[in-house]
Amino acid sequence: MRTTARHGLVRLLSQHAFLLIICLSALYPLWFIASTAIRSNAAYQLDPTGFPRHPTLGALRTILFHQPLPRWMWNSFLVTVSSVAVSTFVALLAAYAAVFGRFRGHRIFLSTSVALMIVPPVTLLIPMFVFMVNAGIVNHLQSVIIFYTGLLIPFAVFFMTGFFRTIPQELIEAAASEGAGPFTVFRRIVLPLSGAASFTLIVVQAIWVWNELLIALVFLQNESSRTLMSGLAQFQGRFVTNEPLVLSGALISILPVVVLYLSGQRFFVRGLTAGIGK
Repeated sequence: MRTTARHGLVRLLSQHAFLLIICLSALYPLWFIASTAIRSNAAYQLDPTGFPRHPTLGALRTILFHQPLPRWMWNSFLVTVSSVAVSTFVALLAAYAAVFGRFRGHRIFLSTSVALMIVPPVTLLIPMFVFMVNAGIVNHLQSVIIFYTGLLIPFAVFFMTGFFRTIPQELIEAAASEGAGPFTVFRRIVLPLSGAASFTLIVVQAIWVWNELLIALVFLQNESSRTLMSGLAQFQGRFVTNEPLVLSGALISILPVVVLYLSGQRFFVRGLTAGIGK
């Protein structure tokens, strides 16, 4: 009996130690960013990974008040909100039509959406750039909003289709038998039930758009039109880089995503598991 209890205690302690190591490994990058952001560049060069002995807010003040970081954050906010809002709205309507409307060719439509998910965005970069040049919107936020929206819609349709299939068909049929039209059913039954899944989709897509670099770097080359990530990339020098300055901007860029996640954490977890049984 004692041997069994001892083995159980050892196994429990081993599991907790393993989980602790995983947590520390996941939190270390955040600690490195925060500790580097409160150092001077000279102190960082002397001891990049050590504990900051003389913390300073010089890099944070420089990135906030002497660099166009607020402008870049505003641009990122506009791009993220616009592209995520449009793609989510289109995906909700398309998934609703594919699952409950059963229009002719809905299977081909869903298969095409899945196929478009595997197309690497880099293969679309040159043709889209030529298109944006001909349209005259390079170095305008509209160019990346259009590109991001097109990239987000296939996954959004796939995600919402999987969730809509978990909604009992009887609910839709009962509402239709009471005289409710398709848009009434969509607005009063489907949308309230899909709140958690929609929030999860918004968070996932917003994180991707907020952190995207390659497309923004190619399409937005003016200082005033850059997004946050493409702007921070300009601090990466060929021979010398001011790491505290760059990581101060990175630390600030993390905050909106953390706030978005924490504001609806329980909806996010519920949305991730929605449709798992289907």
